[in-house]
Amino acid sequence: MTDTLIKVDLAQSPYDNAQIHNRWHPDIPMAVWVKPGDDFVLETYDWTGGAIKNDDSADDVRDVDLTTVHFLSGPVGVEGAEPGDLLVVDLLDIGAKPESMWGFNGFFSRNNGGGFLTEHFPHAQKSIWDFHGMFTSSRHIPGVNFAGLIHPGLIGCLPDKKLLDTWNRREQALIDTNPNRVPPLANPPAPKTAHMGGLQGADRDRAAAEGARTVPPREHGGNCDIKDLSRGARVFFPVYVKGGGLSVGDLHFSQGDGEITFCGAIEMAGWVHMRVSLIKGGMEKYAIKNPIFKPSPIAPAYKDFLIFEGISVDESGKQHYLDVNVAYRQACLNAIEYLKKFGYSGAQAYSLLGCAPVQGHISGVVDIPNSCATLWLPTEIFDFDIQPSASGPVKHIQGGVDMPLSRDR
Repeated sequence: MTDTLIKVDLAQSPYDNAQIHNRWHPDIPMAVWVKPGDDFVLETYDWTGGAIKNDDSADDVRDVDLTTVHFLSGPVGVEGAEPGDLLVVDLLDIGAKPESMWGFNGFFSRNNGGGFLTEHFPHAQKSIWDFHGMFTSSRHIPGVNFAGLIHPGLIGCLPDKKLLDTWNRREQALIDTNPNRVPPLANPPAPKTAHMGGLQGADRDRAAAEGARTVPPREHGGNCDIKDLSRGARVFFPVYVKGGGLSVGDLHFSQGDGEITFCGAIEMAGWVHMRVSLIKGGMEKYAIKNPIFKPSPIAPAYKDFLIFEGISVDESGKQHYLDVNVAYRQACLNAIEYLKKFGYSGAQAYSLLGCAPVQGHISGVVDIPNSCATLWLPTEIFDFDIQPSASGPVKHIQGGVDMPLSRDR
């Protein structure tokens, strides 16, 4: 029987659990210790700690305090791990909490986080997804049913003080270039809502003042949102502090490449079964600067796709030079406009591209001035044919069903 080393009670605030934290800092004490070769289970909250409810209102998405996220289970200390090593993590199995067999997808208002296409979708909306074994469907986005590729959106090791200071310095310098931008360019420390695990009192306050937010991916891993880190994947993490300090959270039932709606996956509470081992001195041996991984051997067997192309010319017609970000935005927008022809609202199409197993590809970065990015949409997830034909599209999704939209405040 595999031991569950960290348990979470979904009725309890994550702030009341000392084995949970929501910042990166080297002084956060290890919640548990394991040995190389051990396998174990960690339970996790959803990334908001239960702030989003299974209902038909998006007001909770509108009002969520994003300075609280992400709530992570850990850190796990590995005996013998030292700076310069590689921590090898095998993701043996991942699942939803049995008492919470549902997840949510949403996009935040432009004034509270925004998202990849926030100029087109400035208001908070959400969709609820029910889990049926390995499949999921939504009452808010009819006509689709697909298999999930369950994975942690966020997993990584604690930084040392030097790396933490580097993060804070470079991100603050970016913020300083446009400090009033909405959404902001980066997220500085927010001590008031920091949960520093087992740290208490003055030690907690000092660390919280400089604790790095968990929002972006960084050198240690973090919020990479790589959908292929599913069951059977292996990840090699750089170790910066004694014990490594492995933490995990932000579990996704399914996600499209790019997680384009920000809260773009199907977010859920769940558990991760993992095994750890070490490669001593592995960072120097293999010139590791960022984590590397072997993907899961398990993936939904979708083989028929419609592929939408985008180039680095934005919505206004402005030419950009080999800008992959602009090109992928255009591929996403082209797919949204296409799906609207079958009766989906723009919000439903946007949400679907964020949480269904779509693939994003950088197809060309050499043909000046335009990069080419593509979005691969699996056609088999739909209950009807979305292929182009001479007869034209049929509106299979009729009016009356849409995603909940938050009310204006």
